[in-house]
Amino acid sequence: MKAHETHVVSQFGPQAAAYVASAVHASGPDLEALEAIVAAYGPQNALDLGTGGGHVAYLLAARAAQVTAVDLSADMLAAVAATASDRGLGNLQTVESAAETLPFDDGAFDFLACRYSAHHWGDLEGGIRQARRVLKNGSPAVFIDAVAAGSALADTHLQAVELLRDTSHVRDYSPAEWMAMLARTGFIVESTRMFRVRMDFKVWIARMRTPDENARVIRALQDGASQAVRRHFAIEDDGSFMLDVMMVEARAA
Repeated sequence: MKAHETHVVSQFGPQAAAYVASAVHASGPDLEALEAIVAAYGPQNALDLGTGGGHVAYLLAARAAQVTAVDLSADMLAAVAATASDRGLGNLQTVESAAETLPFDDGAFDFLACRYSAHHWGDLEGGIRQARRVLKNGSPAVFIDAVAAGSALADTHLQAVELLRDTSHVRDYSPAEWMAMLARTGFIVESTRMFRVRMDFKVWIARMRTPDENARVIRALQDGASQAVRRHFAIEDDGSFMLDVMMVEARAA
C-alpha cells in the first residue's frame, strides 16, 4: 500500500462510525438527485467507489440487483457491512481497494457512483480511468465532490483549511479540471449541477477529530481572510461555512 493510502486509512478508519452517522453525508439535495437517477436507470450491478459511510451504497442497494461498495479502509467497510445487515440489504458486498487499482474485470458494472471521495485520491485521473475501465460501454456514472472555488484566492483558502482539518486531503479540484480529466479518460459529460452545503464548524472538526492546534489555525485563517473570501464561503462567527459541491452525470463512451 502506498504511503498516502496508508495515511488515508489511518485518518478515516477510527472515524468510521462518525461517517456512517454524519448528517451531511446521509442526506442532501445531491443525494436526492442521485436517488432519482438510480431509480430511473435501475442498475443490475452497481459500484459505489469510495463508499465512506456507505450512504450511496445503501441508496443503490434499494434500487439495484447487486451493489459493490469499495473503500481503502477496512474499518469503514466493516461499519458499512454492519449497517447494511441491520437494514436487511443482502445485495450489498464490500471490497477493500484503492480507486486507482480496482480488482474488477473490464465492464463489470453498469452503474457507478462516487461521492465525497475523490479529493482524497493520490491520483484522481488514474482513479477515473479505472472507473471507466470497469464500466460497460454506455453505462452512467455520477461523480459528486467538493470543488475548488473560482478565484485563486478562495481556492488557496479552501485547500489550506481542508488540509489542516484532514492531513490526508489531496485537493478539491475545479470544475474545469474535472471536465478535462473525464474527457481524457473516456467519459462523456451529460450534465453538471452545483450545490452549496453548510459545514457546521464544530461538527466538521469533531467528525475528523482534528487536533485543537489545527482547529485554532483554521479559525485564524478564517478570521484573517479577506472580505472576498469571507463572502464567498459565507464564513460565520463560529467558523461554519458554505462548501461548493458539484455533481457530474457522465456516460462511459
